[in-house]
Amino acid sequence: MIPLAIVLFLNAAFNAIVWPQFYKRVAKDPRARDENGRATAFLRVHVVLISIALVLALVSVILGIAALAGAL
Repeated sequence: MIPLAIVLFLNAAFNAIVWPQFYKRVAKDPRARDENGRATAFLRVHVVLISIALVLALVSVILGIAALAGAL
């Protein structure tokens, strides 16, 4: 189960490192806000995608711990 845990932890680390940085770029993109400063569909869609990736990172950490504990 150790190889499974390693893969899950690597997945979690990748998601936790990459996606927040991507959000910073998306938030600065001119397409992220309309002329009144309100969030556009472009920003909302990316926030949903990034949120899903971070939830998957959390699930990966939990499953990685479970794999190390022998619960899987």
